[in-house]
Amino acid sequence: TKEDKVKMKRCLFALQRNGLPPVTTHNVVDDWNDPVLTHVRRCHLFNTIHDRVKIVFHPEFLSSTNPLFGLDYEEFVRGCHLGVFPSYYEPWGYTPAECTVMGIPSITTNLSGFGCFMQEQIADPMSYGIYVVDRRYISLEDSVKQLAQYMYDFSRLNRRQRIIQRNRTERLSDMLDWRNLGIYYRQARQKAIRQVYPDMVDEEVEIRARGGSISYPRPFSEPPSPAASRLTTPASSRHGSDDEDEVDEEKELAELAASN
Repeated sequence: TKEDKVKMKRCLFALQRNGLPPVTTHNVVDDWNDPVLTHVRRCHLFNTIHDRVKIVFHPEFLSSTNPLFGLDYEEFVRGCHLGVFPSYYEPWGYTPAECTVMGIPSITTNLSGFGCFMQEQIADPMSYGIYVVDRRYISLEDSVKQLAQYMYDFSRLNRRQRIIQRNRTERLSDMLDWRNLGIYYRQARQKAIRQVYPDMVDEEVEIRARGGSISYPRPFSEPPSPAASRLTTPASSRHGSDDEDEVDEEKELAELAASN
């Protein structure tokens, strides 16, 4: 109807603006001292039409009751392509682990517990969507270049390669299950008791605490995974072959349609 057309035109004109779109979703108090916004300004990322990198800074926790996004944290992460967490130090680091459980490739560092754990357990973490930046043995400038290279290489993957990598990433979720990670907590507890109260150590409990090492089955496709298959030759990590993994096309297309 005519009223619907008028309403649609009003909505279209309402989206037009003379200035640049904001880089943040909220009015930040004392924004000139905010470290994130300060670096955005220093890099001249103002969301101009010529900027190849667009910024949307959301300084608030995600919630389904939020009127802006209306998504839970898990739903939001599922809609992302890559998580970037170049931590300088973290005892563990939940954010890349959460991405892994939800099948999202992520970038971490060898100064986080998660990054070190994945390097120890997987022969070729990069092929499973775990990009580990070296922040321990190389300079800061080289670490930044390595991070940029990882992001650039990921952006050059085609859709099928991203799906293959995403499927591989989700396979690692079993490694992060508590029945596996809990073994290390029990080992740490027994070690602490042994140091302080050596006479109170129960040998039977200690044997149970030892458990077994995490064994992750070698996938049918290349590259070989985790520590158990480390004797085999890892395949190249940069790009996956189109024929190396089976992809459920209908499921993936339905997921992509839902996300769009």
